[in-house]
Amino acid sequence: MNSANTCSNSIRAAFSYCVQQVRSYDYHHYLCLLHLPPAMRKTAFALRAFNVETARAMDVASDPKIGLMRLLWWQDAIDKIFAKKNVEHPTAQALLSVISEHKISKHWLKRSVDARINDASKEGGVLPETIADLERYAEDTMSTMLYMTLQAGGICSTAADHAASHIGKASGLLLLLKSLPYHASRQGRISYIPADVASRHGLLITAHGRSEIKMESGEALSDAVFEVASVASLHLQKARELAPAVPAEALPVLLPAVPAQVLLDTLRRRNFNVFDSRILGGVQGVSPLWYQLKLKWHAWRNKY
Repeated sequence: MNSANTCSNSIRAAFSYCVQQVRSYDYHHYLCLLHLPPAMRKTAFALRAFNVETARAMDVASDPKIGLMRLLWWQDAIDKIFAKKNVEHPTAQALLSVISEHKISKHWLKRSVDARINDASKEGGVLPETIADLERYAEDTMSTMLYMTLQAGGICSTAADHAASHIGKASGLLLLLKSLPYHASRQGRISYIPADVASRHGLLITAHGRSEIKMESGEALSDAVFEVASVASLHLQKARELAPAVPAEALPVLLPAVPAQVLLDTLRRRNFNVFDSRILGGVQGVSPLWYQLKLKWHAWRNKY
């Protein structure tokens, strides 16, 4: 009995850790997850906590090699989790618990961490070639979270899967744009603007034998950001066009379309100047109260 109680307490502590991680580092999605049915919410928090761990691996490491080692550790941890082996990490323990209850695809988890590893393994300063490259990265890291949440709810719907794909791509693209100033301050260069887009707007220069984006780019950078953001906007439009065919039980899973739209609107108000500090204020650039009201309105109307 004591052993069972200890195990139960350990799992509760693991899920509590996951909730806290998501609340601290992915607040706009934390608020989305609160609208999920309880049966899906636990899985969603475990998955989002995993995403937080892998997304922050490179940021919290003092050396890029240490960050990459952390990602490789998670790659190995996934294999252990699906082999029903205990891994001494609360997020891993929460994942082990949810895959025991639900049919979560190992493929999606692996694809997510593999994308992070591939991104971290690139030589410094290497730009993505095209927007399609960014879209693939966004799908691998963001859409996969929605695919697995749908799986946890036992929702089998082609329309819901396609909508999740578009929403994840939009979210991923917009969050990459939002992160440009952070990466520029850490790395001394602008990343995540595709080379072909940068070239069209006269942003590319050659330095140290490689293509880079001019740091003092002004309006030209805003134009490039607008081009990428327009692709994200198109994904959100396509996701909403699928809404009539999406089953009602899938609608709460797709609520992350709301923070994506909020961020897109914020970028538009700031003329796509990602270095405008107001973009980082509140939640996705708006007041927390306004954001929560907007999210609740969409949830109440069964919209995304």
